[in-house]
Amino acid sequence: MIGSMLVWGLAPLGDDLISALHGGWLLIMGDPSVPDPGEVHLFALSAALLFGFHLVLTLIRAAWRISRQRAKHRHLLRLLSNPSQTRPNTLVIDHDMPVAYCVPGISQSVTVLSRGLLTQLSAEEQQAVIAHERSHLDQRHDLLILAFTAWHEALPWLPTSRLALDAVRQLIEMLADDKALEKVNRHTLLKAIVTVATAAAMDDSSSKNHSSSAGLVGMPDGEVSSRRLQRLLSPQDPLGRPQRALVLLSTIMLLICPTVLLIAPRLLDW
Repeated sequence: MIGSMLVWGLAPLGDDLISALHGGWLLIMGDPSVPDPGEVHLFALSAALLFGFHLVLTLIRAAWRISRQRAKHRHLLRLLSNPSQTRPNTLVIDHDMPVAYCVPGISQSVTVLSRGLLTQLSAEEQQAVIAHERSHLDQRHDLLILAFTAWHEALPWLPTSRLALDAVRQLIEMLADDKALEKVNRHTLLKAIVTVATAAAMDDSSSKNHSSSAGLVGMPDGEVSSRRLQRLLSPQDPLGRPQRALVLLSTIMLLICPTVLLIAPRLLDW
């Protein structure tokens, strides 16, 4: 949306993006040789700059807020948890319900497990849960959530911002499940998810609000857990190499073609 308004606003100032940006700079500097783009295009440019600034400011504010909340949560964990004797960068909290989540950080990230999880889950199920949480940390899923959360907060009235955030939350859980399946079998992972999700459903309101406010990763709501279970119970055959190559090529072309059309449209003249 921002890019569309920017390109439309710059359209009268040049035949491609580079020349249009140069013309826009000359217009700002008061060069009389630059033609007046008109009120409609000036409005589009102003709206694009305003929305872009608002989005960047919201991203910075969200990053600052989440970092403060995580720092506060780490302080509480230092008071209420004990380091695991067998697993590095893992804390154990004294809680009867099976709970597992991770707290991302710049210098050091930690995985948090409850005493209830360690007593109710078997060793293999614990391995599945830990592999799932470590995947969130290794692949920095928190940065994805941060970006899409900022987009949703900047444009809450835009339906696609909410849908995109929900989709990303589901996808990172499924990616973490795939990593866990490299360590354990599907049946073990299913049992672990059911045990943790059942406990979370009993205390859904508090756990969901707390995880979202503190910027934690790995505490999905009931709908996400249900879709994870459906995916594991009814697995689909993976795409073959030709299909994956086609998807990758299509993705690359979707990125390259609009960029070339904006920067150097004459390259596509034939």
